[in-house]
Amino acid sequence: MSGIYIHIPFCKQACHYCDFHFSTNTKMVEPVLMMILKELELRQKFFTSDLKIETIYLGGGTPSLLSLDQLEKILSQIHQHYTLDIKEFTLEANPDDLNKEKLLGYKSLGIDRLSIGIQSFDDKVLSFYNRAHEAEDSLKVVDLAKSAGFEKLSIDLMYGFPHEDHSIWKNDLTLAMEIDPGHISSYALTVEPKTALGNWMKKGKFREASEDFQAEQFEMLMETMEKSGYIQYEISNFGKTGQFAIHNTNYWKAIPYLGIGPGAHSFDGKHRGYNIASNSLYIKELEKDKLPYTQEDLKGTDLANEYILTSLRTIWGTDLNWLKSNFDFDLITEKKELLKKLSDEKLILFDKEKLLLTKEGKLLADSIASALFF
Repeated sequence: MSGIYIHIPFCKQACHYCDFHFSTNTKMVEPVLMMILKELELRQKFFTSDLKIETIYLGGGTPSLLSLDQLEKILSQIHQHYTLDIKEFTLEANPDDLNKEKLLGYKSLGIDRLSIGIQSFDDKVLSFYNRAHEAEDSLKVVDLAKSAGFEKLSIDLMYGFPHEDHSIWKNDLTLAMEIDPGHISSYALTVEPKTALGNWMKKGKFREASEDFQAEQFEMLMETMEKSGYIQYEISNFGKTGQFAIHNTNYWKAIPYLGIGPGAHSFDGKHRGYNIASNSLYIKELEKDKLPYTQEDLKGTDLANEYILTSLRTIWGTDLNWLKSNFDFDLITEKKELLKKLSDEKLILFDKEKLLLTKEGKLLADSIASALFF
């Protein structure tokens, strides 16, 4: 199995917390779209001939800015050059881009999962993030999507907004459970250097929430999701039974995927690579029939460490036998003392031949994984 991820590098606004600087430029949309179609053609041999595409993900940037005709061109190109056995077709969208007509159009194209970038249900927070929608838009659009026939919905929420208490986050979680989308992705507010927030922090105009504050909100998130019947199948992703996002899950299971568009990343099982992020340079390279792509050759150690990092984040955990048979790395032997220490501290647990994080361990997922590397 494998998937295709297509990065649509346009946004209505530059978010203060994000280093995603591509704002809407109507003159650039069509040229980038044409080069995305060309890249899909040039990279049709990225996968082996017997590998079928099971997931398509239109996201990164704002694909909901594209017209249905433009989206149909992308889908037609995929059908023409790849072998498909689609299990999930996802589109990311902003609440203010969606209406009944668009939603029905998405359904007609075969899109069966919507990922809606809500971020918060607090208008002051949304204004601070420089988002175009208001909380009321978010509440309405989920109902609209359900009425249009979308049974698989995901919403994005961001925690860690600096405040005197947790009241904003508590309200966000309450409203999220009221609309009950079936799937929630939630990430901490992180400040990138080359953003408005990054500059404000440098000048002392903004202060991030403390690590303890963010950790408390993450614990609140896990507790609320569990009580509401959501399974934390990956550190930042929660879904009800049958609602796990297949495309996202495949990332964590190291299943190959092809990334198309400026800044998109790819993985073929042995190599990773990435496209030029600049729209203009991306267009120039493809106009010369050159792929704007840099490949990274991963050694066995790199692949093993990456497997530990990604698998440990999931409900399925790190398969110790698989790690040993594929990379000749016996984690139990090599990291015996460390594993005992982590187990005594109740940060990890063993389930047969699987290594899993506890709730406490999930707060330290990346540091635990890096300590277990080769």
